[in-house]
Amino acid sequence: MSQLAHAYAVCRGIARRSAKNFYYGFLVLPADKRNAFCAVYAFMRHADDISDHPHLSLKEKWQKLGDWMEAAKDVFSGKATDDPVLMALADAQKNFKIPVDLFEKLVHGTTLDLEINASPESPAVICRTFEDLRRYCYFVASVVGLVCIHIFGYEDAKAEMLAEDCGLAFQLTNIIRDIKEDSGMGRVYLPEEDLQRFHISPQQLALSRLGAETRAEELKPVLEFEADRARRYYESAKWLMELIEVDSRAALWVLVEIYSRLLKKISERNYDVLTERVGLTTWEKITVLSRGFLLRLA
Repeated sequence: MSQLAHAYAVCRGIARRSAKNFYYGFLVLPADKRNAFCAVYAFMRHADDISDHPHLSLKEKWQKLGDWMEAAKDVFSGKATDDPVLMALADAQKNFKIPVDLFEKLVHGTTLDLEINASPESPAVICRTFEDLRRYCYFVASVVGLVCIHIFGYEDAKAEMLAEDCGLAFQLTNIIRDIKEDSGMGRVYLPEEDLQRFHISPQQLALSRLGAETRAEELKPVLEFEADRARRYYESAKWLMELIEVDSRAALWVLVEIYSRLLKKISERNYDVLTERVGLTTWEKITVLSRGFLLRLA
């Protein structure tokens, strides 16, 4: 096995262990595109792990994230590396002409929560308006969509706006699902203006209240509101499907179907995301994946 083949194998292993929903989309891609996605995911996984490391100081996190991005840029410019993730990433970046600034934005997205000063007892509202949330989601999700379409392949610039919308739809779904977990870290991603619209205070989302004192039905109106918003953004996927290369359409379909089903399951549970974390079973994901393979063969 060549050094580059080994590097891609390392990235595939990281994606298989950690990518969860996204990995199912990777599987229906041609090998070269699948490898590229795994390399990008492994790069981002390392950045996320730095940001989430419990034993690093804020200064150390900033330093390590900066070093990671600078190391990537060095390899992009032709410097040799023994790091399998960076080796594979540089090959993918070159083959699919992924703009380097997108990787800088991806790493920037992992820093957005670093300086939030809050606690589970007094969570902080991250975004005042939906436009604030949209800007936040651009770095943590929409940029991922932009990287994806460079690997999928496209020619019409309209695909870029549609990919950003798809990333936003995915992130809104995650925000709805993860209300309890995020509040446990002192973070509220629902826009303050939307909380006020439904007469919900950030204090009601404090971890101590999410169990006994905050009933799921109190949160249902605002979560339903955000879910309706997410569904509108999912509509972009239908148009994006027509703009990417044919051999990538099944992968996009699998990703959108998994996240759409997740949102549907939350809705069917009457937006109760407090009792337990909502997710698709492995069997449900395999069912989607099987249909994805059929679409790929059609």
